[in-house]
Amino acid sequence: MKLIRKHILTTLLLAWACNCCVAQLLVPATKPNSAQQAMIKRGYGMFIHFGINTFNNTEWSDGTLPLESYNPTNLDPDQWVLTAKKAGFRYVLLVTKHHDGFCLWDSKYTAYDVASSPVKMDVVKAVSDACKKYGIKFAVYYSLWDRKEPSYKDKDPQKYINYMLNQLTELFTNYGTIGELWLDGGWDKKPSDWGIDQIYSLVKKYNPDCAVSVNHTIVNEEGKRNYTPPANMTEDNKYFFQYFPSDFRLWDPELAAKSDKKQYLHEGKSYYLPFEHTICISKRLNWFEKSEPLPTRDLDELEELFYWSTDNDNCLVMNVPPDQTGRIREYVANTAIGLGKRLNLSLNKPLPKNGKFISMNKPVTASSVWDDKNGQYAGNAINDGKMNSRWAAKDTLATVEMELNPSESFNKISIFEYQDTKRLPDGFSQVRVSRIQQYSIDIMQNGQWRTVYLSDEPMGDCKVIRLPFSYNASKLRLKVLRAAAPPSIYELSVINMPAK
Repeated sequence: MKLIRKHILTTLLLAWACNCCVAQLLVPATKPNSAQQAMIKRGYGMFIHFGINTFNNTEWSDGTLPLESYNPTNLDPDQWVLTAKKAGFRYVLLVTKHHDGFCLWDSKYTAYDVASSPVKMDVVKAVSDACKKYGIKFAVYYSLWDRKEPSYKDKDPQKYINYMLNQLTELFTNYGTIGELWLDGGWDKKPSDWGIDQIYSLVKKYNPDCAVSVNHTIVNEEGKRNYTPPANMTEDNKYFFQYFPSDFRLWDPELAAKSDKKQYLHEGKSYYLPFEHTICISKRLNWFEKSEPLPTRDLDELEELFYWSTDNDNCLVMNVPPDQTGRIREYVANTAIGLGKRLNLSLNKPLPKNGKFISMNKPVTASSVWDDKNGQYAGNAINDGKMNSRWAAKDTLATVEMELNPSESFNKISIFEYQDTKRLPDGFSQVRVSRIQQYSIDIMQNGQWRTVYLSDEPMGDCKVIRLPFSYNASKLRLKVLRAAAPPSIYELSVINMPAK
């Protein structure tokens, strides 16, 4: 039978030592510290969700799924990391333990792990070793919320904190250098009951340059759980830490604004925090792979999301999950690798940037706007640099015009359409259905409208129009010619891409 607890004095002393040194580890700053600099330099990582949920076609479980159900037939973590290498990812972020408590390593502190399953491979070790082999940084996700561990419900929160400290010590002492710790599930207890300061100090003891954060990092008021979406955090020193200390901000799967700010407050002091975005390669937005093969997002959408998410010293991790065999499906791997080749990614080069946005915050006029008291569907939402705001028309046949500076040229247009969504039975995955079925892009030159693009196909998640020439215009118009419902657009960006 496995040892369930180490001597309690050890963990209490560790907790005391962590509390004593935490104040020295994160200091007020207006520029990135060494851990943040390393994170920003990495910039682009591959998220890997794999565990007992994979074999039960579910996203969340409660720790009651039988160990026997975890049974990959061709487990190949080397293939995961080789895919990451070929796709141009700079790091791999592995889900080592999700909310169900199932561990992908042989933990001394639980029997709910791979060592007690039919396939006993230490997946954490295999991924860590493959990262060393292929020259990629290794990072780990660890859920604070453990629905299996009995001490989680103990009235004394320190008992469960000790459990986490013991497991995290295993991860940080047995698997080489870990560059990032991504903590999740903090909503189930008060922020003060998680021992984040103890976890942070433990991590920094083993690797000072490991970046640490907790999902839903920032709140509107200190000590209160009310939130502003990251896209609206466009002012420095206005928002506060919910989980202190943290090295970066998380809010999965929200997107930050183009004008995202970096200064956040704790007890009256300001700290620099970049943002790490998370997206799924799956068009169905599932994190754990399902038994049914599901389509991936189009490369155009992934490319524009890449540019958006890695801009402004922020980072992106894209989830590329293995299936029930224990391998990433070939077509999924090909999408990730195809994106890397399109972007011409290389470990030795800076991450590529999108072109110059000549449309940002330019005046906009819409033919109609959906009825709304707060003006949240106004036409100027289409170029405000926020993916959580949108123009919505009142009519199915509608136009929106944007003024441009005629001295600024452009050769690319990207459009993120709002679509109707249908949730699938797992409660997470979804199908998106395009509203706009036929449309044109027109530009005004010398007082006359000229059509530069016309389509009779659904617009889709992200339409990218690459023009063969550079144009100058005083206005640009999106004209919806046919729609299944009143059209709505998150962002319409007019971009000047430099010549390659």
